[in-house]
Amino acid sequence: MILAPINRDGTVSGFAGPVSDVGKSAILSTVRLYSRVGWTIPWIGYLAIEQDVCVGTCAFTSAPKGGVVEIAYFTFPGYERTGVATRMAAFLVSLAKERAPEIVVTAHTLPEENVSTQVLRKLGFVFSGPKYDEQDGPIWVWRYQGQIVQPNHSSDPAFSSGTPRAGHETRHH
Repeated sequence: MILAPINRDGTVSGFAGPVSDVGKSAILSTVRLYSRVGWTIPWIGYLAIEQDVCVGTCAFTSAPKGGVVEIAYFTFPGYERTGVATRMAAFLVSLAKERAPEIVVTAHTLPEENVSTQVLRKLGFVFSGPKYDEQDGPIWVWRYQGQIVQPNHSSDPAFSSGTPRAGHETRHH
């Protein structure tokens, strides 16, 4: 999987291939998010690319606030249940912990058992409780407490500039 950064202007670094309508919509939503919360590397959005095909998107919902950062991910139709969500979420957790080891990583889901709750549990998130979100209504909050074995990004030249370089391949197992 390659995670290509979505830039402030909606361009995507390191990926010139076709983007589906779902992908274009995700990019537009990410740019709108940036206009509300700012664009701060590495706390941005990424397109997930596998075999030159855009298969999903993942992001930090903003730069960390009060020692907490929230992750979000979406697997595009046709690529569900192939591990894409797990790989995207693992990347975001790994990047967050690499940049700020003390940070609390959270995720929000619908208030029901679903594929996303399975992904989060697999990665070491625990249910933190229900919450009412102004935008999304009732949600469940998850908090990362696991240990994911990840590559050391600080020694990886793809991460030397503070964000994955375009075309950086993640190696999550």
